[in-house]
Amino acid sequence: MVCFLILLKQSIKYVLAHNYYVMLMVNVTLSIPAQTKARMDKHTEIKWSNAIRTIIERKLNDFEEAERIAKKSNLKMSDFDEISKKIDVAMAKHAEALLNGNNN
Repeated sequence: MVCFLILLKQSIKYVLAHNYYVMLMVNVTLSIPAQTKARMDKHTEIKWSNAIRTIIERKLNDFEEAERIAKKSNLKMSDFDEISKKIDVAMAKHAEALLNGNNN
């Protein structure tokens, strides 16, 4: 068992969280534009891994909440399509108004 944990530890990080339990952490690689990386490098005070982890968690929570709400809904896909079209039209009108200098 010890040999297995040593091998496992080489590819997966364990982090002590809140002094109560060990959280299994895996590495994820993402690609960003060079300009974004250069801007990030100017802010060494920010722990980017923590920031991105938080953003991912929030986005996942948002999607999971939307799924919970959708499961309780009686709306059909056609209802969603109709609502979506109405939102698109309203947003297009709003964007056009902004472009024409009307901020209302």
